[in-house]
Amino acid sequence: MDAVVSLDGATAGHGAKAAGLGELRRAGLPVPDGFVVPASLDQVDLRAAVDGALDALGPHAPVAVRSSATDEDVPGASAAGQYETVLGVAGAQDVVAAVLACRASAAGPRVTAYRAATSGARAAEVAVIVQRLVPARAAGVLFTGDGRTVVEASWGLGESVVQGAVDPDRWTVADSRVVERTTGSKRTRVDRSPGGTTTRDVPAAARDRPCLDDQTVLRLAALGARVADLRGGPQDVEWAVDDAGTIWLLQARPVTAALPDTPAERCERGVLRGTGASGGRASGPARVVRGPGDFGAVRPGDVLVCRETDPAWTPLFGVVAAVVTETGGLLSHAAIVARELRLPAVLGVAGATDTLRGSVTVDGDAGTVRRHPRDPTP
Repeated sequence: MDAVVSLDGATAGHGAKAAGLGELRRAGLPVPDGFVVPASLDQVDLRAAVDGALDALGPHAPVAVRSSATDEDVPGASAAGQYETVLGVAGAQDVVAAVLACRASAAGPRVTAYRAATSGARAAEVAVIVQRLVPARAAGVLFTGDGRTVVEASWGLGESVVQGAVDPDRWTVADSRVVERTTGSKRTRVDRSPGGTTTRDVPAAARDRPCLDDQTVLRLAALGARVADLRGGPQDVEWAVDDAGTIWLLQARPVTAALPDTPAERCERGVLRGTGASGGRASGPARVVRGPGDFGAVRPGDVLVCRETDPAWTPLFGVVAAVVTETGGLLSHAAIVARELRLPAVLGVAGATDTLRGSVTVDGDAGTVRRHPRDPTP
């Protein structure tokens, strides 16, 4: 049978995500230990292979299980958040189930819709990464490129940031100094719990307090620069900081679409402001979607208005003209996919689902949503 391989030995044949992490580990960068389950490993032999590999990590240590598909984390198509990720599982039985879930997600509706909208390629082979789970005090994403590094972060595991479930803290670093900082409202956090993860409320006193100090942000930016130099171009890096203050790199992939510039603040009547996450302008009827039960009401050309977007909502991105959310940041999965699809998006618009009705114009460059006056009654 095809045996699992250590993360240090991962190559392009195990998908770009695994290969990238292997490259970082071989360069001495702080990447959690782990192994890769090849796509060719037969399901019959999977349990025995995982059993043996987990013994080396610690048979009951919690792990993160992530896909490493052949069409994922490649130039021009990140597939950010499209394949399954399972965090916090422990023991061979649950790890095997997580590996199978990652493999099965390749044929799921969100991956299929994303693939049709980007590469148009056929179903991919899916290797799977199993890594030690970092017990994160804070975590998030950083982007390098254009002479700056942008860091977004929140309390706990990075799922809050990548899923757009919070308005994250954000820092911009240029010339080895913090040149801009914005403190978000981090109302919830995701942490490891028995059998997986749990979302819980952040204490009120910590919601509007930065989850990182500037020194840690500069250390993150320096690591991001090392990754970009090693990999030969701007990088999208997921990371975590543990209770001891150690930074761990969890993923690195090419930046597939540049971040929009931050416009100067302005305030106009009838305009709501958020974070311009994907450039361009589009107008259409505001369609408030509160969950999958509302998907059937979405029509081509609508402006999707929601609290946050789950990866399962990706099929809607191929239908709507623009996206507006109440939470989320520049580096969330929804923002990354919107930029790849050139879909105007403004995130973090307070009260959007309660106030946006009728026709609206979304300006992803300015970070605004303009409400059109209602047509006069005849």
